[in-house]
Amino acid sequence: MVTAIILFNVDRRRINDIAEQLASMEEISEVYSVSGNYDLVAIVRVNNNDDLAALVTGRLVKIDGIEKTDTMLAFKAYSRHDLDAMFSV
Repeated sequence: MVTAIILFNVDRRRINDIAEQLASMEEISEVYSVSGNYDLVAIVRVNNNDDLAALVTGRLVKIDGIEKTDTMLAFKAYSRHDLDAMFSV
């Protein structure tokens, strides 16, 4: 399983529409509108890198209003549950 975080700059008049389009995609588990240098953040979970490439270079480029993306691959997940387990005696 490959997890990626995709940061989006989008046409700000279309944030809600684009977020809904992204959230409807099977590969995208969560979409957040955020403050800062980006407008949207999506959490992607796919079976392999080829599936990620197909999503980014094949499907996302077809969404009108996406101006720029930055894709980050997740190496390891850390959660509060994992940290609590590490420090419990």
